[in-house]
Amino acid sequence: MKITPLIISILSINLLVFSACSGIKDQENKNLKLDTATILDEVISHPRREMDMPRDEFRNPKETLEFFGVTPGMKVGEIWPGWYAQILAPYLKKINGTYVAILRDGQSERIQLRNNAFIKKYGNKKDYGAVEFSKFGPKTITPAPGNLDMLLSFRNVHNWMSQSYASEAFNQFYDSLKPGGILGIVEHRLPEAETQDPYAGSGYVQESYIKDLAKQAGFEFIADSEVNSNPLDNANHPFGVWTLKPRSYVPNEVNKIPEGFEAQAYKRIGESDRATLKFIKPTNSKK
Repeated sequence: MKITPLIISILSINLLVFSACSGIKDQENKNLKLDTATILDEVISHPRREMDMPRDEFRNPKETLEFFGVTPGMKVGEIWPGWYAQILAPYLKKINGTYVAILRDGQSERIQLRNNAFIKKYGNKKDYGAVEFSKFGPKTITPAPGNLDMLLSFRNVHNWMSQSYASEAFNQFYDSLKPGGILGIVEHRLPEAETQDPYAGSGYVQESYIKDLAKQAGFEFIADSEVNSNPLDNANHPFGVWTLKPRSYVPNEVNKIPEGFEAQAYKRIGESDRATLKFIKPTNSKK
């Protein structure tokens, strides 16, 4: 074919149009990233979180969620939701994602009342979007297999250990995630030099113990973060992690209070030192 000036002009115009479209797309992607960060800031600073905000100092919600990689369109489950629900539900609504609240499974009146109150509150689609509800306990996890892009747990591993179903829990988490899905864990951290109680009576768990639970279930470790670390916490307290904020436990009976115990000193420590761990379900997983 003979290359004429007309053909050259047409090719040049097409190239300019393609370059312009690519530039617009790149700018849209940059804007999306900027908007996502801005939206998260807005959700975290919303007046509805007024009672929760004092704990942001220790829980670092923005940095934590950015580390785990919550992005637009994701379906994100939270095991035993609580403090983070006020952030995750409205944030996912605003970025076209779906929040799955996986409530504690149990028959006690306290659990039932708490679950009912949670469902009533987060059934408000105007503020929280179309939240999906499920349950998890020693024998129950009901998200459809392979249904989630991400599954998050905040300070719960010690509870599953105390009831001897931590291994089963991680196996069920693996099944609930899509291949390539992310498992994010935040947990009170026991120093590796200490001896791990398999029942986690103190509420503290070693990073290596959590990594082993995840590995046995089939997960691959991706990364950890020090965003929730607290160097003032040595994990050695008379009433375990509950000695610290927000519980700040002190027994009523004076004869059970250890000699020299100063409640205010533990309050000055703040909340616990925490491991923040990110795992992935391999993309070639057939489960």
